[in-house]
Amino acid sequence: MPELPEVETTKTSLLPLLHHRVQSVTVRDSRLRWAVPDDISRLVGQELRALKRRSKYILAEFETDQMLWHLGMSGSFRLCTAQDELRKHDHLILTFDDGTELRYHDPRRFGCILWLNDEHQKKLIDTLGPEPLSDAFNADYLYEKLRTKQVGIKIAIMDNHVVVGVGNIYATESLFNQGIHPAQPANTLSSEQIAGLVVEIKRILSHAIQLGGSTLRDYTNAMGENGYFQQTLLAYGRAGEMCVNCETTLENMKLGQRASVFCPQCQPLKLNSTVPKRRKRG
Repeated sequence: MPELPEVETTKTSLLPLLHHRVQSVTVRDSRLRWAVPDDISRLVGQELRALKRRSKYILAEFETDQMLWHLGMSGSFRLCTAQDELRKHDHLILTFDDGTELRYHDPRRFGCILWLNDEHQKKLIDTLGPEPLSDAFNADYLYEKLRTKQVGIKIAIMDNHVVVGVGNIYATESLFNQGIHPAQPANTLSSEQIAGLVVEIKRILSHAIQLGGSTLRDYTNAMGENGYFQQTLLAYGRAGEMCVNCETTLENMKLGQRASVFCPQCQPLKLNSTVPKRRKRG
């Protein structure tokens, strides 16, 4: 599934479309997670004014309408020309006034192309936690969010109500680099561990964006370019291999139906840990 760095990279690769007008809309298959809107043709004639990202959503702002685009499990956008061969799962084509075609491709059809109206704003956007690269995501904030949570820390930081966009790859890498077991109860982490984890999440995500995200299967940005962050992975996908720090064999466990790779030596599980109350400032 494309995670935050892949969505951010995709958004950036679509920026050449800004200030161009939609010339035509072709829906080849409307069957996505939610059906492509019947009236999507009203985009014709509208200029694309802005592209933003919120969590794993791309928000496309046209002259009079806004759309919410989500890649789901296998979705991708591609900038093409009319001469490029259509693929079986190219569901939607937006043709712009310079001849560029924006094609949405989604074999598993878990993505969505929706109007960003009050209903979807309230249901999909308003309940989200802060962006991980924003100032709002800081040690004090995360401490307060975690102090009553008994779930494993990996589950907690992958909860979009706590912080958005920290998917499986980047949660695994952040916890490994901080020496925190993925199943460590979230409310047993010390203030120092939480502060270090916030810094590491920001560093990992920023580095992944710089490298174009992770191409583990078939992810590419809208220009057809692969990401390269997967070449730096130290834990994710390496179960059974040696830890780069201590040469212990990395192990795998299931947390929240997700594979969680960790080093039993570098990331010990401390179930009896207790955290002292944080002193009030001032």
